[in-house]
Amino acid sequence: MAKINPLNAYKETKIRTASQGQLIVMIYDEAIRQLDIATSELSRATPQLDVASNAIIKAQDLVTELTVSLDFDRGGNIAKGLFSLYMFFRRQLMEGNMKKNPELLSAVRSMLAELREAWVQIAKPGLEENTPVTGVNIAG
Repeated sequence: MAKINPLNAYKETKIRTASQGQLIVMIYDEAIRQLDIATSELSRATPQLDVASNAIIKAQDLVTELTVSLDFDRGGNIAKGLFSLYMFFRRQLMEGNMKKNPELLSAVRSMLAELREAWVQIAKPGLEENTPVTGVNIAG
């Protein structure tokens, strides 16, 4: 009989019960966390480049998830603007990974943190249902 890991069960429940806006915030949180890992690793005297590279790739995957969740029909110019930003982030992350440059990663992290704060406001209970257009369709 397999044991249930309480932490994993909690995380799964949190994700399953989250609103669309809360899911977006979670994606931002994890992308920021991965960039923190990569930047920290690259700033070490003897960095483990595989650890940094894997964290950057995870951040890229999360930005891709944000990109594919955009709803251009409902989001209009907001979705188009976010798409452009996400493409910029992907290029910066790719270049940061190739050059192992923590400054490029920090710039993306800073912008992700700003966008995350906007989504925190949108995802507040009661506000999300009244927001006319979010520009995101997490269902894909």
